[in-house]
Amino acid sequence: MAVFQPGEEVGRGAKAMIDDGMISRFPKPDIIFGQHVMVGIAGNVGHRSGAILSGGDSLKVKMFGRGSHGSQPQNSIDPVIMAAAATMRLQTIVSREIDPDKSAVLTVGSLQAGTKENIIPDDATIKLNIRTFDEDVREQVIGAVKRVCCAECLASNAPKEPEFSTLSYYPLTENDAQATARVAEAFDAQFGERSYETPRRSASEDFSVFGREWKVPYVFWFVGGTDKNTFIEAQKSKTINTIPSNHSPKFAPVLHPTLKTGFVAMITAAAAWLNVR
Repeated sequence: MAVFQPGEEVGRGAKAMIDDGMISRFPKPDIIFGQHVMVGIAGNVGHRSGAILSGGDSLKVKMFGRGSHGSQPQNSIDPVIMAAAATMRLQTIVSREIDPDKSAVLTVGSLQAGTKENIIPDDATIKLNIRTFDEDVREQVIGAVKRVCCAECLASNAPKEPEFSTLSYYPLTENDAQATARVAEAFDAQFGERSYETPRRSASEDFSVFGREWKVPYVFWFVGGTDKNTFIEAQKSKTINTIPSNHSPKFAPVLHPTLKTGFVAMITAAAAWLNVR
């Protein structure tokens, strides 16, 4: 059964399909497969047992102050200062509170406040994203985010505590060990040296929702989409990080052999189950 999932980029597509009765309307599968094109040599397929994609949380934090004319700052409680101070302080959570043997990413991608240069606004909003590979670390980071934001508002004498809301949530993508070993064996036979064990990535997907809700194993892997010569030259010059990656406006996977590799990879994985019947 092929699944064409909407809404993946907002983290609600898989859950919406489940809520729409997908589990009751279709037969329960033995295994669920997913794949994604990434920066890497086109034609290569990267697999990994266990955690392969991080869990992702996106939060919105609204901070409240008291507006005033820019020429009379003494009459204000400046939410821009609150948000800016919180943004800087939030960057210490990973560097100073998370065990170096663990892994977490915290990015403030948006800070919005005011409409005019000479008016101190009433409120400010920051939007941030968290990536983790461990539920305890996830809870630690989210708790620290709330503590820091509340403390900055208290330090500024804000009229009330900040408001927190969830923008999106992606669970950890953790491949089943036995199923992944079976897929990897099939990939090795099909692709040879182009099949490899990939490091985990701090990107996130809601793909695992299907396996979690259906309570069946799942396997997710990567298909490289970068021109081979471009990637090798970047390796030599240690500039791989400059290759446009997913969500960059310049991200442009080469069509061939990327498309064929993705097709063959999915068929190969499926055949590893279908051919034993």
